[in-house]
Amino acid sequence: MIPFSPPRIDEKTIAAVTEVLRSGWITTGPKTRELEKKISDYTSSKKTLCLNSWTNAAELALRWFGIGPGDEVIVPAYTYAATANIVVHLGATPVIVDSSANDFNIDIEQLRQKISSRTKAIIPVDIGGLPVDYDAVMNLLKSEPVRKIFQPSGEVQSQLGRPLVLSDAAHSFGAKYKNAKAGNQTDISGFSFHAVKNLTTAEGGALCLNLPQPVDNDAVWQSLNISALHGQTKDAFAKTQAGQWRYDIVEAGFKCNLTDIHAAIGLVELERYDEETLPRRKNICDVYMKAFSNFDWFIAPTFKDEIRESSYHLFMLRVRDIDEQKRDDIIQTISQKGVSVNVHFQPLPLLSYYKNLGFDIADFPNAYGHYSCEISLPVYFDLNDEQMKVVIDVVTDSIQKHS
Repeated sequence: MIPFSPPRIDEKTIAAVTEVLRSGWITTGPKTRELEKKISDYTSSKKTLCLNSWTNAAELALRWFGIGPGDEVIVPAYTYAATANIVVHLGATPVIVDSSANDFNIDIEQLRQKISSRTKAIIPVDIGGLPVDYDAVMNLLKSEPVRKIFQPSGEVQSQLGRPLVLSDAAHSFGAKYKNAKAGNQTDISGFSFHAVKNLTTAEGGALCLNLPQPVDNDAVWQSLNISALHGQTKDAFAKTQAGQWRYDIVEAGFKCNLTDIHAAIGLVELERYDEETLPRRKNICDVYMKAFSNFDWFIAPTFKDEIRESSYHLFMLRVRDIDEQKRDDIIQTISQKGVSVNVHFQPLPLLSYYKNLGFDIADFPNAYGHYSCEISLPVYFDLNDEQMKVVIDVVTDSIQKHS
């Protein structure tokens, strides 16, 4: 069986984790802070906070911004449920926008139409690792019409003077926008380091802070860090310093810190990311593109255009002129032949919870059209050339069998 996306775990990774285990310090400490610093350097961000998941990290960011009942947060229909779930956790209302007709990302014009006086944040999503048009989103949010209708609640929102842009960059670590690494183009960028991501810490995530003046990014980092540790003013490592045991609890916070064990994996991953991980993933996607480009049924995913380059997180193949049932039949045949594939994602209005909130997939034709014919193929560092050939042959045969 060819798996879908196993992590790269080798002797270098094992040695790094073993070093931490033997150090006597395994929770949040120097390795986590080192990873944060290196991610800030990599993304040219002002400040980075590593936490135990994208989900908790992004929810903390929305909480810091003061979002709650009565507020609206705009999210795309085409995303994983976590993007909208965190809005619901806060008692706010998710407002869902259709995909672009051209790719899986949010439609900017429809986004414009959904902004209201209750809009407090936008969460655009880099589906498959392809960045959204960040400038288009930021220019829209900074525009005078949007600022004019914005109704701030609290000091933080008043300082920003417009809705927050929290980019869901879970897929796009290492992607490029206008020749710059993703991570510093919006107010806050959230990365995921889950086991299937390009760069993994087993479980984990990060917030890259790039808020404009007069917002103090160092102060925001400190606030979020406190919120992530039960509202405690010192983390465990700081408390171990001589005579520094005393702490205070300044809020009823949460528990979502990243440990040094996880950070050790991330540091190994980051060290070889540009030289090994990204080139290999790009090569796999290039091989797939070349192999399928001769078939009329193939709708090619976008990996690069004049302003963006993907992180090559997913190869999201689409099959022309098929429906959802035929797509599922193709996947069944592929799986029976020993190749693991996936679908990214079921649009939110197809899921029971969001259906019950009143969302109807018929209102999101682009998202449904992309989803109904999409099949994600295996892309991971250790996928070898022979396995790629098997994937190509099995996928081709299975599609042709059902066409």
